[in-house]
Amino acid sequence: MTHSDLPLTRDLVLVGGGHSHALVLRMWGMAPLAGVRLTVINPGPTAPYSGMLPGFVAGHYPREALDIDLVQLARFAGARLVLGSATAINPQTKQIHLPGRPAIAYDVASVDIGITSDMPALAGFGEHARPAKPLGAFATAWEAFRDGTGPARIACIGGGVAGVELILAMAHALRQQNRLAQATLIDAGAALSALGPRSIARLQKALRAQQVTVLENAPLAEVTATGLRLQDGREIASDFTVGAAGARPYDWLRDTGLTHHEGALVVTDRLQTSDPDIFASGDCAHMAFAPRPKAGVFAVRQAPVLFHNLRAALSGGRMRRYRPQADYLKLISMGSKTALADRGSRSYAGPLLWHLKDRIDRRFMAKFAALPVMAPPALPQPHAKGLADALGDKPLCGGCGSKVGRGSLRHGIGAHAGAARDDVTPLPGDDAAQLRTGEVTQVLSTDHLRAFTNDPFTMTRISAQHALNDIWAMGAQPQAATLTLILPRQSPALLQRQLAEIMAAADQEMAAAGVAIVGGHTSIGAELTVGFTLTGLCDRAPITLSGARPGDHLILTKPIGSGTILAAEMSGQARGRWVAGALETMCQSQRKAAQILAEEAHAMTDVTGFGLLGHLQGLCAASGLGAQIRFEAVPKLRGAAELAIAGVRSSLFAENAALLPQIQATGARALLFDPQTSGGLLACVAPEQSEMLLTRLRAQGYRAAEIGVMRGPGDGIILRDPPSPPPR
Repeated sequence: MTHSDLPLTRDLVLVGGGHSHALVLRMWGMAPLAGVRLTVINPGPTAPYSGMLPGFVAGHYPREALDIDLVQLARFAGARLVLGSATAINPQTKQIHLPGRPAIAYDVASVDIGITSDMPALAGFGEHARPAKPLGAFATAWEAFRDGTGPARIACIGGGVAGVELILAMAHALRQQNRLAQATLIDAGAALSALGPRSIARLQKALRAQQVTVLENAPLAEVTATGLRLQDGREIASDFTVGAAGARPYDWLRDTGLTHHEGALVVTDRLQTSDPDIFASGDCAHMAFAPRPKAGVFAVRQAPVLFHNLRAALSGGRMRRYRPQADYLKLISMGSKTALADRGSRSYAGPLLWHLKDRIDRRFMAKFAALPVMAPPALPQPHAKGLADALGDKPLCGGCGSKVGRGSLRHGIGAHAGAARDDVTPLPGDDAAQLRTGEVTQVLSTDHLRAFTNDPFTMTRISAQHALNDIWAMGAQPQAATLTLILPRQSPALLQRQLAEIMAAADQEMAAAGVAIVGGHTSIGAELTVGFTLTGLCDRAPITLSGARPGDHLILTKPIGSGTILAAEMSGQARGRWVAGALETMCQSQRKAAQILAEEAHAMTDVTGFGLLGHLQGLCAASGLGAQIRFEAVPKLRGAAELAIAGVRSSLFAENAALLPQIQATGARALLFDPQTSGGLLACVAPEQSEMLLTRLRAQGYRAAEIGVMRGPGDGIILRDPPSPPPR
């Protein structure tokens, strides 16, 4: 998280993670504008780079090389990343709409969402083919097909430069595997009409070399499950069909009320639309002052001007003009590691040009792979003894990674329990307090989290589920909640916007759990903190830590590793898809899991700050038993083991690991002590019930697993390693 002592006063929202916006984010991280809250909206955690797509399709690059990691880039820029697809912009209300969450307000906005395919209008295309854009979905589908087996027939609709590049790359990849049975390029008109005669001749030669059949002036009637049917009745067999024709702006841009040209937002030479508070760049923008074909080179060169003008719009400075070049060098991949260079009437081809293109593409992607590391501020001199040790060598984690360790709690709080009351049942170490009001048994819990994401909507969702887990773990039904917020300093307008997003998330999560929000408390502080105090009602005796029996199977309902992934995200070491997966898992409600387990669990807890083994240790102590865990059976979040092996640790890890010094916490096994935020339920159930419960849990979408067994008194916690492989 990036924090400042200065209040926030303006909202800048970047819609889309296109090339211009990716570069703007990088520049913003190097020179942020004080007082601005920066938001990026994008459908996924990465944005594919179009320049390397043909190389990936041909098999020259791995999938990871194609993606700009927006999670890492947003962290570097101090921005919040909202995962979702914008569906509307309302210039009157200054709001951007997207499904599943409240509208996001802006003072200044910029749109860089690229273009989409018009091919779904063709009969059967949506069911039996793939558009080349959006690039990410196409790349995923092609990778799965390319890695298959058996003879392969492929087809590409569209004979422009993009279509020729794709069919050459696809044919090359399949020929390398001896799988290519048939490759067809189809165009309703003349192929490669935008190039000069020399370039056309060279690409036609490459198509013949890759065994691609070219069908020109061949309008299509429909795409079928087995191929394509032309309007003249001819049938073209294809197992994988891609559409590279008919690219167009997204439909919703026409509904913004902004001036557009064939759906693309018309911009001035300052990259402003007809509303001066909304900018646009890349393929979704039309430069009416100097029309140019759609090409990534313009988006890249627009970025410095866009960055300058966004800052000027937010601060009242003077804007710069963007002056596009009249022509540009086109470097076109030809399947194998050779490329064509085309500019004006000049045309060249050969391996050296592919290596030139490769160097240019890699240099561009390196801007995002090796983000500058900002050095922490130096300690003041002189300073008190122990200050450096207290700060540690890493940033303080958010979520449960920032909690106080069990050892410190035990010694600091000790036996301080307040007055003894007959209507309060002491449950040391349990998830909630047990209260008696007349004949009603009520449980009470409180929890709050220091923010680890700049998105208050997602942070509130996770905080709500994290707090609810204490009630679910007791086998109770949540009843009422109060909300406690610490909000960062900001202008009244931004404060209202942030509160609206927080309350929308709180209402959504608590309403789904059947909880009434009855009040709360707010204050201003250094950073966002979200907490809930909850009550719940029990229609049977609460499930506590003390009911486990020898031989019980241990069921865990969520994978572990969130603390490690969040710690890695703070230092720029986690891949965006790992972070997105962890956030999605943390948002998952345990309501249905609790309902499934409540009738059968002898003891239950939720796994949070003390890690899996720390919470298991508490359960063992309360029940007077030991336990045996099978590490290989413990579900793990994607990327968590890889990061743990690399040595990534959350702030609370060392204190958690000190609780069980007999268990070696090295490599991936460090995840057993990893503090979890909104973790899973850990339940002790009878052996004969285990398989049935797992089946029901998995049917509800939980990555549940049986991870071990409870043992007799005095056994402690034993970690069972997998058997060694037999000698070869």
